[in-house]
Amino acid sequence: MRHVAPSTVRRLSLYLHFLEGRGNGAAWTVSSRALAEAGGATPAQARKDLSLFGSFGRRGVGYPAGALAEQLRGILGLDRGYRVVLVGGGRLGAALTHFEGLRDRGFAVSAVYDADGGKAGSALEGHLVRDVASLEADLAGAPADIGVIAVPAAAAQAVADRLVKAGVRALLNFAPVTVTAPAGVAVKHADLALELDGLAYALAHRGS
Repeated sequence: MRHVAPSTVRRLSLYLHFLEGRGNGAAWTVSSRALAEAGGATPAQARKDLSLFGSFGRRGVGYPAGALAEQLRGILGLDRGYRVVLVGGGRLGAALTHFEGLRDRGFAVSAVYDADGGKAGSALEGHLVRDVASLEADLAGAPADIGVIAVPAAAAQAVADRLVKAGVRALLNFAPVTVTAPAGVAVKHADLALELDGLAYALAHRGS
């Protein structure tokens, strides 16, 4: 598989979000400059990003927005569905299952798990909360593509290990700790503390 830098993938996603926000079903043309502004890049970088995957648009004219959005969905793998399991039925887990952006992009939460036996059998945003003890047995019969970790930091690595052993090949970690996984397993960390650190730095160094 061709190696594409994570920064490039992020810009492609930003280009797509921009197109979708403008209504990509309409017959309009978008310039590389507009894409660059949406992706925090230069027009040359935007053109380079797209050229990695083929020929798009016409020089001096721009890109057909609807067609480009469809192509970007294919490049990003958003033209198919994914089964998601969520481990952690607390407030964060409830917010994630309620997030409409998951369904809109083809990510279907197929199961929710929690280590608190008292939560087993309860409902979380329409999903039955299952005892995490049944995780491996459940995934053996109904495999998942993505595992979302929304547990305390101390439990995150153990949950990641169990998900990987159960066949999950992509992890999204919301715990405030770095988790590791074997080669071939994609891991993304959603760390609010790191984002706030970046904002604090920007505020502290304004005008310097």
